[in-house]
Amino acid sequence: MRGRIAEVLWLSIFFGVFVWSAIDPRERFTWFLEVLPAIVGFAVLLLTRRRFPLTPLLYWLILAHMVVLMVGGHYTYAEVPFFDRLFGSERNNYDKLGHLFQGFVPAMIAREILIRKRVVPSRGWRNFFILCFVLALSAFYELIEWWVALASGAAADAFLGMQGDLWDTQSDMLFALAGGAAALLLLGRIHDRALRRAGFSGP
Repeated sequence: MRGRIAEVLWLSIFFGVFVWSAIDPRERFTWFLEVLPAIVGFAVLLLTRRRFPLTPLLYWLILAHMVVLMVGGHYTYAEVPFFDRLFGSERNNYDKLGHLFQGFVPAMIAREILIRKRVVPSRGWRNFFILCFVLALSAFYELIEWWVALASGAAADAFLGMQGDLWDTQSDMLFALAGGAAALLLLGRIHDRALRRAGFSGP
């Protein structure tokens, strides 16, 4: 019963934020680009929920990442309210939150898969490969942004979200790496307990 309530709540939050995000976004093309990973992620979760169900912890982390994407898509990352000039910065820093999540959540996804599939039994090596994966994923996303910019020209400016920062790509990858490291440090033991409660053997 509790699991069913949690599932309904999860779906309600996802579709509620998705519908809100889709209503009159600042730039429709940018909205589509930013929200597409959340749509793809939802489809993957739907297709794998019986064959390879994840821990509840991971489902909620993924939902949080999806919400970040949909909020960024609605406003564009350079114009999200309350994130202008934080900590003395001259730019809107919501995109840095997005890249932090881009490392934080995929790190936990990779951790769960590696543990359950027993790919890397050593905790130290597993953490190393997870951080390598996070950095590679972040770099690949930057390549996607570059390809979209080449294909779309000025229409992709809001998607890139550089805001005049020449080092935006490098700082994006640094934030993703920091997010991955933070996830392993802060949630490692919590995730181990979640795995055991779900009936999966821990590390």
